[in-house]
Amino acid sequence: MSENKKTQLRVGRLTKAHGLKGAIKLELFTDDPERRFVPGAVFTLQVPTSSPWHGKSLELNELRWYNGHPVGFFKDVADRSAAEALVKAILWIDLDENATSDEEDAWYDHQLVGLKVVRDGVEVGSVKLVEHLPAQDLLIVKTPGGEVMVPFVKAIVPSVDLAAGIVTVTPPAGLFEELPDDPDDTPPPADEGATPSA
Repeated sequence: MSENKKTQLRVGRLTKAHGLKGAIKLELFTDDPERRFVPGAVFTLQVPTSSPWHGKSLELNELRWYNGHPVGFFKDVADRSAAEALVKAILWIDLDENATSDEEDAWYDHQLVGLKVVRDGVEVGSVKLVEHLPAQDLLIVKTPGGEVMVPFVKAIVPSVDLAAGIVTVTPPAGLFEELPDDPDDTPPPADEGATPSA
C-alpha cells in the first residue's frame, strides 16, 4: 500500500528587513523561485523556540526584485519590527515525496541522497548529501576511503537514474583515489655532461 509521504524542502532564508513596510530580503535555495514564491504560497518557519513565530507558518503576498535581490512581502508582517523578528528564519515547504521536478536534469536533494555512485560500472560509494554553492552544486559521496566532493555538472555526472538508484560519474583521474607515481611517466634524467658528437 503506497501512502503519500510528505517531506519538507528548504527553499529560502530571510536575511534582512527591507524598508519600513515589513518587506524582508531573501536568500533563495531553489532554482525555481517563480514556482515556489507565488502569492499565497505558505511556508513552514524554522525559528528559535523563543521566537514569537515558532510553530507558525508564513504566507507570501508578493515577491519583488530590487537590484537583483529577492524581497518578500508577507501576510501579517506589516512593519519593520515585525520583519526584524523574522530575520534568519528558514522557509520550508511541504513536498509530495512522489512529486518530481519538471525541470530537465533537476532533482530534489532527497531523491539523490542514498543513491549508488558508479564509475566505469563499479560502485565507488553513495550520495551522502547535496551541497548548494553559489558557483555549482556538489555531491558529497561517501566512499570506503572517506568523503569525496564531486561537482554536480554534466561533464562529471552525466546521468542520474532514479529508478535504478544509480548516479553515474566520469570523474577526472585522482578525484576518487590517490594517483600513484607512475615510474614510466618520469622523464629520463638529462645527461648534462654529454656533448653531441659531430
